Amino acid sequence: MKPAPFILLVMVFTAFAACNNPASDQEKNNTTFFDKSGMDTTIKPGDNFFEYVNGNWVKNTAIPDDQTGWGSFYVINENNLKNLNTLLQDAAKGNNAKGSIEQKVGDYYASGMDTVAIEKVGSEPLKPALSAIDAIKDYKQLMDYIDEGYIKGEGDLLGMYVAADDKNSKENIVVFTQSGLSLPEKGYYSRQDSSTKAARNALVKYAAKLFELTGTDSTVALKNANDVLALETELAQSHRSQVELRDPQKNYNKISVAELDKQEPNIGWANLFNKLNKKVDSVNVAQPDYFKALNSLLASKPIELWKTKLKFDYISHNATLLTKAFNDAQFKFQQVFSGAKKDNDRWKKMVQRVDGGLGELLGQLYVKKYFNEAAKKRMDELVSNLQKAFEARIAKLDWMSDSTKLMAKHKLNAFLKKIGYPTKWKNYDDVTIDKNNFFANAMSVRMHNQKEMLDKIGKPVDRTEWGMTAPTVDAYYNPTNNEIVFPAGILQPPFFDADADDAINYGAIGMVIGHEMTHGFDDQGSQYDADGNLKNWWSKEDNTKFKAKTSGVAKLYNSFTIFDSVHVNGELTLGENIADIGGLAIAYDAFKMTKQAQGNEMIDGFTPDQRFFLGFAQSWRIKNREATARVRINVDPHSPEMYRVDGPVYNFDPFYSAFNVKEGDKMYIKPQDRLHVW
Repeated sequence: MKPAPFILLVMVFTAFAACNNPASDQEKNNTTFFDKSGMDTTIKPGDNFFEYVNGNWVKNTAIPDDQTGWGSFYVINENNLKNLNTLLQDAAKGNNAKGSIEQKVGDYYASGMDTVAIEKVGSEPLKPALSAIDAIKDYKQLMDYIDEGYIKGEGDLLGMYVAADDKNSKENIVVFTQSGLSLPEKGYYSRQDSSTKAARNALVKYAAKLFELTGTDSTVALKNANDVLALETELAQSHRSQVELRDPQKNYNKISVAELDKQEPNIGWANLFNKLNKKVDSVNVAQPDYFKALNSLLASKPIELWKTKLKFDYISHNATLLTKAFNDAQFKFQQVFSGAKKDNDRWKKMVQRVDGGLGELLGQLYVKKYFNEAAKKRMDELVSNLQKAFEARIAKLDWMSDSTKLMAKHKLNAFLKKIGYPTKWKNYDDVTIDKNNFFANAMSVRMHNQKEMLDKIGKPVDRTEWGMTAPTVDAYYNPTNNEIVFPAGILQPPFFDADADDAINYGAIGMVIGHEMTHGFDDQGSQYDADGNLKNWWSKEDNTKFKAKTSGVAKLYNSFTIFDSVHVNGELTLGENIADIGGLAIAYDAFKMTKQAQGNEMIDGFTPDQRFFLGFAQSWRIKNREATARVRINVDPHSPEMYRVDGPVYNFDPFYSAFNVKEGDKMYIKPQDRLHVW
């Protein structure tokens, strides 16, 4: 998807956890697999399992100054960045053939590391676009300019991407989403608490600074910045909330381009596709209210205001391609949301940029040097075992009819499983990289990625395509492909270690696998059938029972708090919470199929079952900055890590047996009240 201009990097990290010293802890994990020193055994497992497993680690761990938090995901990510940096430095030093993988990724990296050249160029690369915006006379010319921008990947105001049609998953469709905001979500434009007001003030300061850096008088720059905030505040009123964005039915609004052009003539929908030279009959306007508001505001607001907004968006979008002053301005804005004390090192930014722009070129080098093919084979086995365990759980459900169970099993067994890296790598032949021109390189990469997306229009969905690069430390479920995807990047300790005992692996990566599988059956994924179509496959009675169970999950998580008074949003996090609860149960059932689980051998003083739960809790060992945590509560569909651990275990009977949790313990839940969805 193409997100709104909000550039907060913390949004990438939605679930991280790890250790005080990355190098030593990584080495330690490779020998002991479970870190007993991080435990706080003064806390009973039944009072707070997350703190029992991770309490001392949390107390003794300092978040690095350039990080929004610290923990396992962060540690793996940092290690991956170092490995990728080694690859890129080697490529940059080499005498590589023009057009080769090494030449493109190496020279792109080198051009971005040449800060002397970047400082010398200054803001010159922005001038052609800013001059073109200055020449705009009315909103029709404004939309012409925006439409042409979508050819190069620089479009604005119309959130646009191409993906599988939710109700015809074999075919691609153009999707338009609400856009136009620079703050995380609509609530940041209206709430009156101090932190939200600070966010709005930060946006004004940031915008004013960008205008000044491109030659605008400070007084005019401040006025322009306030105008941007005022316009975005009006746009925000038409936006749907983060919870509303989770409803796939509500966000599917297929309409013909001809009809859309009649309804919203000021946007000029047909003209957009004429500019793109694409024949398009119908599109999905996911959030119609935004585009209705935009259509009205285009004509009612002064053209100078719209030009100011376009300038700000363009400068902000390209700030990291420019001088240190631009980068510093953006970092100061981000600090309000991330709490980080210092900006990322330049090399980290460039590694992330190359991975984000030329990901499947860099990915080929990464898997060749760093990925263990034995891990891929072990993962295949784990996924297969989890699939069997899930099928067995479906068969035993006491609330679902046999006919719906058959449909659920059919969907489960139809999962497309992708592990490690793509079977078919993407082509970047149209990308031109010059070691001496960083801005031009970024534009070439951007245009390639935009062309790749636009070329999907009118073509069948390519089910071999990946939505993440191979080094990414994450995993995902894609409902329209009915696929579960585990990039090579996450197949590392503490999530996965080929040398670890089954209890640790099933508790950590097994839960991740089960989590992604359960996404196919959470409140959103359950609305898609085995072929990836948004189509009901439930009996009416079963669906009613399912919704009753999921409403119980939302209610429980609504009761959880951070900072003593800020509540988790159980509706926003519902899908992830269902996946966490289901993922743990499925992983445990799969673990019970192993030889270790069927014995009683103690390791580190713990039984096999205890190690399973300990491995699970340790893998979500994370410490967040307060600013980051506050943003996540508003926009992140994942619960805070403490509740990603405690929510599932306190609703799972085997946990009670493993740690002798009894009535009277602080988080004890009566058996009849425990949440069992899958």
